[in-house]
Amino acid sequence: MHGEYKVPGGKLVVVDLEERDGRIADFHLAGDFFLEPDSALDDIDAAVEGLPIEADVTTIAAAVRSALPDGAQLLGFTPEAVGTAVRRALVTAPGWRDFDWEIVHERPVSPRMNLALDEVLTGRVGDGRRRPTLRLWEWNESAVVIGSFQSLRNEVDPEGAERHGFDVVRRISGGGAMLMAANSIVTYSLYVPASLVAGLTFADSYAFLDDWVLQALRGLGIDAVYQPLNDIASPQGKIGGAAQKRLANGGVLHHATLSYDMDGQVMTEVLRIGREKLSDKGTTSAAKRVDPLRRQTGLPREAIIEKFKDTFAKLYGAVPGHITEEEYAEAEALVESKFATDAWLRRVP
Repeated sequence: MHGEYKVPGGKLVVVDLEERDGRIADFHLAGDFFLEPDSALDDIDAAVEGLPIEADVTTIAAAVRSALPDGAQLLGFTPEAVGTAVRRALVTAPGWRDFDWEIVHERPVSPRMNLALDEVLTGRVGDGRRRPTLRLWEWNESAVVIGSFQSLRNEVDPEGAERHGFDVVRRISGGGAMLMAANSIVTYSLYVPASLVAGLTFADSYAFLDDWVLQALRGLGIDAVYQPLNDIASPQGKIGGAAQKRLANGGVLHHATLSYDMDGQVMTEVLRIGREKLSDKGTTSAAKRVDPLRRQTGLPREAIIEKFKDTFAKLYGAVPGHITEEEYAEAEALVESKFATDAWLRRVP
């Protein structure tokens, strides 16, 4: 059995192993990481050898950590990364390049339509009617997008939203509210089969699915990092955040919104939570917590999107794709039956 795990912001961890009488056998660790002393590699192999095949990431990492000699240096990987690679080997998880990827970047549609497309395209990837896809959003009006489980009245100031021209919509994924002003946000969605994240903890899958965008941001000169659970940031502040939804048919939606430009005052007048979340941050302005891409790069939004598309294509062999008329029609019907309804918007009052 063979498993690989690319540590977000780090190195590739590769494991080869066999299963014998319910135990891990013939285990070997490899990768492009750094490890001192050299003999620690044998210690790690010996620590994993013989563990039950049911051992989870935490158990494997604990065994590795306890076997390391005093002063051992692991650079670019961790004992948890070894555990993750082992789990991916045991569930025969595929890698990014085992799939044929599409990149979709099409005409602007309403925020509700974007949300409906997320559900439709995730479902189609899950049941095999669409190839795994990266989609860059375009929209033609400003909106506040609240998480699936957020309270509408607790998150949004309706007077502030109306005054500043923000529609309010609810997505199918969890997480916090996003202020999505037209032309001031870069948003993308990944529609992937569950097998791509097999063997990963739910938390680890966030960083795994966003590693490519960290590489794109670094290519733009931004020292981007991932901050658990779901934030993309630089030393200057938060850039954006991600959310996920997993469908019963095996489709996984992972989408992220990055700030291109922002008005911190508008944020605090539209989002109620902006005031409360800032109360324990030692800052009085939302603008001080967010560092938009426009300020960091000086580039047009379109140029940043092109960098994202180019990076993803080069890493994973993705080709341009499109949304079919059938998919658009299915999403339009879902807008009418779900995303435009008061029942959905106020499902958590």
